[in-house]
Amino acid sequence: MGLQPMPIEDGELYFQQRLPLPEGLTPEAVMQHLLAETAWRAEHITVYGKTHLQPRLTAWHGEASYTYSGMTLHPLPFTQLQLQLKAAVEQATGRRFNSVLLNYYRDERDSMGFHADNEPELGPEPAIASLSFGAARTFILKHRRLPRQVKLALGDGSLLLMAGALQTHWLHGINKERQPCGPRINLTFRKIG
Repeated sequence: MGLQPMPIEDGELYFQQRLPLPEGLTPEAVMQHLLAETAWRAEHITVYGKTHLQPRLTAWHGEASYTYSGMTLHPLPFTQLQLQLKAAVEQATGRRFNSVLLNYYRDERDSMGFHADNEPELGPEPAIASLSFGAARTFILKHRRLPRQVKLALGDGSLLLMAGALQTHWLHGINKERQPCGPRINLTFRKIG
């Protein structure tokens, strides 16, 4: 089954349990390649005037620089594998992307604070495609004004597309886990204007 719309107010959300990968690729092989070939970095971010080490490792690839949380990321070129994954994501979503942020959650202690991808260079209604490999983690969306919350298990090979006004009205994040959890890599494809 392909990318399916999910019921959500004030935005667009689509989900696919398992993205068809290019021939010869399995989620396990993709995970191993990404772990080995990515120049992972531990970045510092500034939130509410305080600087913190991000609780995960990251890498930025593509065609444009990107600024968020007080830091500017300058892109490394796409790798061959990233280009293959980008093509599969573009086919599934019908959208075009020119950059990808990779997040490496090493274990249950790594997380992503609640935020919106609403930087000006993403445009007024950005489409963000999130492709996950490795251990499943719970992705949480919280409405900014209403007492609404959506939780999704993002498993090995799953694809999530956030679009429309979602970044205006919702925050999203991934909490630390209470139980031991294996590694996960998430690729968020974006179009930088």
